[in-house]
Amino acid sequence: MSPQEISGYVGHDSDLVLLDVREPDEREFASIQPSEWIPMNEIPSRLVELEPFLQKKLVVYCHHGGRSARVVNFLKDQGFESVYNLDGGIDRWSLEIDPEVPRY
Repeated sequence: MSPQEISGYVGHDSDLVLLDVREPDEREFASIQPSEWIPMNEIPSRLVELEPFLQKKLVVYCHHGGRSARVVNFLKDQGFESVYNLDGGIDRWSLEIDPEVPRY
């Protein structure tokens, strides 16, 4: 999904959840709020934490979209149906939606 497609829903639609899969140092530097956070390599062991979002639209993001695309595929294999990748990641979000989110 493009940043434009979800920007109006972030923080206003309880059926849309953002999931940040970046590393701790990246999360400390910049994030989209509100969002959940589980680093990509912890997703398999923390899958139970995502179960409350099975019936929601889950939009996964990372820096540019590569890691989050892999997580989306993994989550689909685990039974998540409404899971999407934020095209261009937080970098594109910063460029096109919220310039207050620092780029790195």
